[in-house]
Amino acid sequence: MAAGVIETWDKLADFTPRYMKFDGLKRKVYVAGQGPAVIIIHEIPGITPEVARFARWVRDAGFTVYLPSLFGKPGKPNSPGYVNASIFRVLCIAREFKILNSADEHSPVVDWLKQLAAVAHKESGGKGVGALGMCITGNFALSMMVEPAVLAPVLCQPSVPVNNPAGIHASPEDVRVVKARMEQEDLTLRGYRFAGDKHCKAARFEALSGALGARFEGEVLPDSAAKPDTFSKNPHSVVTTHLIDEAGSLTRSKVDEIIAFFKLRLT
Repeated sequence: MAAGVIETWDKLADFTPRYMKFDGLKRKVYVAGQGPAVIIIHEIPGITPEVARFARWVRDAGFTVYLPSLFGKPGKPNSPGYVNASIFRVLCIAREFKILNSADEHSPVVDWLKQLAAVAHKESGGKGVGALGMCITGNFALSMMVEPAVLAPVLCQPSVPVNNPAGIHASPEDVRVVKARMEQEDLTLRGYRFAGDKHCKAARFEALSGALGARFEGEVLPDSAAKPDTFSKNPHSVVTTHLIDEAGSLTRSKVDEIIAFFKLRLT
């Protein structure tokens, strides 16, 4: 197994698997908890034990977590081989995930996620819905704000488009609608990245600030805050692989900060 990750499969036994269908596309969504809805969109390679751990922290804070499985094998531990296989899989379903050069458009799967957000809000109540994306799904929470139910968006290490470090993976119309909503409803967009991340560089946060102004609240963590003993030496996954799960660690405090953001906006 790969060093520095949770090596046992997570059976997700405390989640209820549901099949949810929008626009003719049916996907499995793992649901758990009570309270306002938060949609957690997993990173490459899939719903790893670290992603599920983060989802449980959100659930235990008083939210209904919706964890859609978009690719990968739910619960399978992370590893270099698994990462590479998932990247290949995502490239093969490029109609749903436009990850290379799509600076001015969102991936089509975002439209499915917006419909999930509307249903989650109807089912769970509260003021609205939280949405958090990671890595190649990191930018998704921005365009999901076109759906009025989404009030608390978080971008963790948004890494798309891969070939354009300054791209924000959202159409000009998305940005216009989101910015107008932020001003009218006094909303903000949270973002997190490590300073030396090769996949989410400073140019992306600069572009988000340029598009949204002070409504984008981006935070850059020092590389020294990343868990050092993982198979991935590039400091990248703020709330999963590179999180140090210890009291007093900077990354664990960011989890608490994100949860506080959800509470502020949704309850």
